[in-house]
Amino acid sequence: MSGARFRRRAVGVVSALLLAVCGPLTASASAQPGASSGTPVTPAVEARAKHSVVTWGASADRQGAGPADRSYRLVVRTSVGGTNLRIRLSNAFGEHPVTFASAYAGLRKQGAELVHGSNRRLSFGGAASVTVPAGETVLSDPLPGTLAAQSDLVISLYVTGAQGPTTGHGMAMQTNYATAGDHAAEEGAANWTDPMGSWYWLDAVDVETSAAVGSVVTLGDSITDGWASTTDQNRRWPDYLSRRLQAASGLTAKGVANEGISGNKVLADGAGQAALNRLQRDVLSQPGVRTVFLFEGINDIKAHSGVTVDDMIAGYRQIIDRAHAAGKCVVGATVMPFKGWSEYDAASEAVRQGVNDWIRNSGALDAVTDFDRITRNPYDPQLILPFFDGGDHLHPNDKGMQAMADAVDLGSLTSC
Repeated sequence: MSGARFRRRAVGVVSALLLAVCGPLTASASAQPGASSGTPVTPAVEARAKHSVVTWGASADRQGAGPADRSYRLVVRTSVGGTNLRIRLSNAFGEHPVTFASAYAGLRKQGAELVHGSNRRLSFGGAASVTVPAGETVLSDPLPGTLAAQSDLVISLYVTGAQGPTTGHGMAMQTNYATAGDHAAEEGAANWTDPMGSWYWLDAVDVETSAAVGSVVTLGDSITDGWASTTDQNRRWPDYLSRRLQAASGLTAKGVANEGISGNKVLADGAGQAALNRLQRDVLSQPGVRTVFLFEGINDIKAHSGVTVDDMIAGYRQIIDRAHAAGKCVVGATVMPFKGWSEYDAASEAVRQGVNDWIRNSGALDAVTDFDRITRNPYDPQLILPFFDGGDHLHPNDKGMQAMADAVDLGSLTSC
């Protein structure tokens, strides 16, 4: 047994003991099947139990100032389906309170137009509006009804009182819409005249589904964020992975939340907070997460900041240890080739090779996907394969994104 798997099993044993000792002290624990009688929870019983699972996510980051009286129509693609939809609104990077005077959830027909009769009001603690203090987040109340997997969900927000920096996700690779005034309840597209390429305030959506079902969170940079994939087509590699998981039978991993930020680093803040600093908010706080898919490092390596292989290993180990302590599997991916990119040189390539050797052979991860091997040019392994090259020798195109997703062993996402 690898050291990582031993630690995972030890965490599971300790967790089971804590539940056995502390479970009867809480009403929720005693209400679970088998909790009061000591009867083992069988897979059939577990399948009937329910819990919340993240079905979509986008890493929160600091954005520019937003107008104070504006509506936002945000288009997102669900992964796992379920009931009792909830949205998470974030003011994590705001410096002032922001009020969401109304919020609606509907299904997209085309562009900014919604399917007739699908747009329904969301509430917060029973109220139609909510004010979120600076630095805080809020969850909506569950919205009764069923949301299908792979749906184009549309969240419409009417925002008042916005001042200073806003919170959002800059590179959505998805056309969203905005307009002046309150139009959140409307299903038509006529008033939504301002297309935009970012998501604002919305950073997660979850649904209720079988307790046997969980989600994967992909923690990454611009490659995970989808740069060089086709806008509005959901062709980021996590999108392809989500479709594979939905089509596969016998797997309990069904949800995928994309927590990539373009330019992001493992060790240092810059384009978003470093992976180490945003791990709790963007990954571990999401409901129903079973597996963290860690694919970061190229921006640290190519920045010429003096980062060494040992520095990167120390950062990876912190992420792995924190995820394991939270009861999550961690699958890691090797760093892809980038020869031809403007920052490439022999020194950074040596660091990349050293990092990849550790990812492949250290045993610190529960499983490894070798993105480097899948995407590199066999005639010059420091180059991305031309067929997969999005044009800048770093970011893969749609075909490369699909090849990455296809390289993931789906069983590895639930194997620990």
